[in-house]
Amino acid sequence: MVLHCSETSLKRRATWRICRVSGNRVWYRNRREARRGVTAFYPYRSLAAKEKYLSFYDSRSVTEWPIHSENRMAPTSFGRTFVRVSGPAGAPPLVLLPGGTATSLMWAPNIRAFSEAYRTFAIDPIGDVGRSECCRPLRCLKDHLIWLDELFNTLELGGAVNIVGMSHGGWLTCQFALRFPKRLNRMVLLAPGATVRRFSAEFMIRGSLATTGSRHFVGAVVHWVFADLARTNQIRTDAAVDGMLKTFQCMQPWRIIAPTVLKDHELRSLRTPALFLVGEHEKIYDAQKAILRLKNVAPQITAEVIPGAGHDFTIVQAEMVNRKVLDFLAQ
Repeated sequence: MVLHCSETSLKRRATWRICRVSGNRVWYRNRREARRGVTAFYPYRSLAAKEKYLSFYDSRSVTEWPIHSENRMAPTSFGRTFVRVSGPAGAPPLVLLPGGTATSLMWAPNIRAFSEAYRTFAIDPIGDVGRSECCRPLRCLKDHLIWLDELFNTLELGGAVNIVGMSHGGWLTCQFALRFPKRLNRMVLLAPGATVRRFSAEFMIRGSLATTGSRHFVGAVVHWVFADLARTNQIRTDAAVDGMLKTFQCMQPWRIIAPTVLKDHELRSLRTPALFLVGEHEKIYDAQKAILRLKNVAPQITAEVIPGAGHDFTIVQAEMVNRKVLDFLAQ
């Protein structure tokens, strides 16, 4: 999931400014902070906030992660990236990139199926929530791409990587495919942030309210974005509310690069075989209009709608999503 503060709401918070880097916008408290890098507890608000969040995160890992995994801290020039490695050694690599304000744990409903035939690498993106340790902020899209390329090198994944990206991770997957196409074998885009359509105004407004850390607004956006999950599994919905609330209470105002909509020629130029999946009840943008645009400008991308779900489709329709992803990767 990707949530952003609106420019208006952020400008009202004293002393916050925009620093422009390579056409992208990242929020810092002041220009001096943008130059000097990060604190030891970045991206958390304080050392106490970091400890509080990681205690919560580790307890979730014990109860939610369904299979045995090797936990690694992979060094990059931006810091050490936390990776859960599962599946048979020597199997084709499958990298899993979560959405913004999400961690590797979002893949809990899918990881068992994915790890049967693939060596899976579920990542906590650096500079976001989770156990990755950021020593240098990612200030623009180029930094994100360098980080991901370095991570692939550290993990020794070679040049035929399969990758599944959800929401913000799906957008980053697309951007990586544009710049490093020879590194990828196949890619799956799960409701990628922006990419094919602008975020809906309602999503932006609801998301902005949720970043205040109010339980009311966080609960409202979770029940709206994950409406199908809320109707079928109240326990998991409550867990999603608790997780998002903990994130906004412990993290500094979010500084990740906002996803952008790709131009027609960029979508047409994608040569990595790609599968695009979106829930029919998606709230971040109109699912049918997203599918229509891809069919018109990038027919080489296989695009399908997952019925009976929205942005929660990897949970609500986990079995269907697992089957479609694995069938596509096996082609």
